[in-house]
Amino acid sequence: MAERKRAIQLKLWVDENEKKLIEEKMKIIGTRNFGAYARKMLIDGYIIKVDYSEQRKLAAEVNKIGVNINQVCKRINETGRAFSEDVAELKSRMEDVWQLLKSKL
Repeated sequence: MAERKRAIQLKLWVDENEKKLIEEKMKIIGTRNFGAYARKMLIDGYIIKVDYSEQRKLAAEVNKIGVNINQVCKRINETGRAFSEDVAELKSRMEDVWQLLKSKL
């Protein structure tokens, strides 16, 4: 068996109410690993959980817009011509990107 990274074990006793409170706080931050949670709380006294859901949504939207831009560029490369409608489409998609970024800031 491999050697443990941490060789010292600490134990503590809690009542049922304290156990429920600990479990609720672990759910809030989204962890089921009591050891990691307890170690972080004992050392730092707090845990900061950052919600990245808005950034993920923004990234997905920017990706969709990027796909549209790539389609227009592909059409330009295939035909060898840039039509005014294509340029307008690219400008429109870039404006969408800027609007998304501005709305999230």
